Amino acid sequence: MTFKKWRHELPLHFMLLPALAVLAVFSYWPMVGIVIAFQKFYPNKGFFGSEWVGLDNFLYVYHLPGISQILYNTIFIAVMKIIAGLVVPLTVALLLNELARERIKRMIQTLIYLPHFLSWVILGGVLIDVLSLKGILNQLLGWFGIDPIYFLGDNHWFPYVLVITDTWKDFGFGTIVYLAALTGIDQSLYEAAEIDGASRWRQTLNITIPGILPVVVLMTTLSLGNVLNAGFDQVFNLYSPQVYESGDIIDTFVYRIGLIDAQYSVATAVGLFKSVVSLLLISSSYLLAYRFAGYRIF
Repeated sequence: MTFKKWRHELPLHFMLLPALAVLAVFSYWPMVGIVIAFQKFYPNKGFFGSEWVGLDNFLYVYHLPGISQILYNTIFIAVMKIIAGLVVPLTVALLLNELARERIKRMIQTLIYLPHFLSWVILGGVLIDVLSLKGILNQLLGWFGIDPIYFLGDNHWFPYVLVITDTWKDFGFGTIVYLAALTGIDQSLYEAAEIDGASRWRQTLNITIPGILPVVVLMTTLSLGNVLNAGFDQVFNLYSPQVYESGDIIDTFVYRIGLIDAQYSVATAVGLFKSVVSLLLISSSYLLAYRFAGYRIF
């Protein structure tokens, strides 16, 4: 880089300084606290006064009786959300693409996109009322002679409630991604298919789906990094001790053991384990995205 070019770009580099400062203060400096995972940490003694215990906290977590169930719940709920979060938006995008009236299409897009802007605090309160034993859903089921179901207090139903409500909240955003991909398909392909007598179904199978397949592969590979992220906000606002068996995930376990039980070292050890595994999964997903979809960050 020549001095003239460097001097010309210097103001742009200075503009990055505030963002880099925020990143350093709020993202990198707190990582010093990782040392707590290897200590028997006491807040009054600090990092330097607490006893060093090595991997004892990790071994303690490994031998906890319920940790395997928590890990299973996390992976099961997250994988189900990933699958539903790919299939439902893709299906809705394909259906919307077949609508001829642009006004109706835009209206439906707006309606399905609105829940994305609501927090789980708001939606949690709404869903607790709707899914309660005397809620609207159970009243509708009663009209068909079905006994009330305690959706938020039954270990069989609770994981599926999490998956369905999460998909309902966010599938509108995913639909926009696929609709944007659909606009990139050459329209002359559809005209040629119509001349050859291909039906709309054949056009979808042979033109539309292959045309957006790279985007589908990209979204699938990038979602692999969220295998251990089952959604703390949603679970925290909907779960109760009745459904710990099927709904307790790593994030809620860390919250209870760290902030409520004040076992800071154990909670940090669990959080560090999750972060390391998530880093490996995210790195792998980006490598797969580059390999199969040609996607790269830099």
